[in-house]
Amino acid sequence: MPSVKDYIRTIPDFPHEGIMFRDVTTLFDNAQGFRMAVDQLVHPYAGQRIDKVAGLEARGFILGGAVAHQLSVGFVPIRKKGKLPGKTIEQSYKLEYGEATVELHDDALQPGEKVLLVDDLLATGGTAEAGVRLIERLGAEVISCAFVIDLPELGGRKHLESLGMNVQTLCEFEGA
Repeated sequence: MPSVKDYIRTIPDFPHEGIMFRDVTTLFDNAQGFRMAVDQLVHPYAGQRIDKVAGLEARGFILGGAVAHQLSVGFVPIRKKGKLPGKTIEQSYKLEYGEATVELHDDALQPGEKVLLVDDLLATGGTAEAGVRLIERLGAEVISCAFVIDLPELGGRKHLESLGMNVQTLCEFEGA
C-alpha cells in the first residue's frame, strides 16, 4: 500500500541549485493520496477539542481547509503581509536571506480557542513559529502543529518543540 511520501514529487535544483524541492501538488492532484494525507492529519485529533484550524499561506490553505472540514470547525488563513483586508496583526520572521511577515485578522480567534496549525512542510520552523505567535497574541492556544513533510536536517521540529509545541508530521525527507 502506498504511503503519503510516495505521492510527493522531488524536483532537483528548484528554486535554486542544490535545493531538492518537495512538490506536494502531485499529492494534491491524486484523490487517493490527498485523502490519505488529510485523513492522517485529522486522525490524531479525533475526539479532541479543536475550535479552529489555522493554515499557513499557501499550501497550508489547501490542507487546512480540508482538515477543518473533516473536523467540522472553522478555518483561519495566516497570510503574507498585505493580503488580508480589514484590521490585522502581524509577525515578522527570518528567512535564509532576509525577513518576511505574516498576518492574521485581529478578530479571527477568540481567547481560549483551541487551534490546530497546518502547513505542507516543516523546514526551519520560522513561518510556523510566526503563526504560533499570532495565534497566541489573540489569546488562543495552539494545541498542535501538523505538517505533511518534515525536513529534519533543518531543525524545525526541534525548534517548535523547544517552544512547547506538539508537532505531527506524516513523512520525512533527508536534505534541504
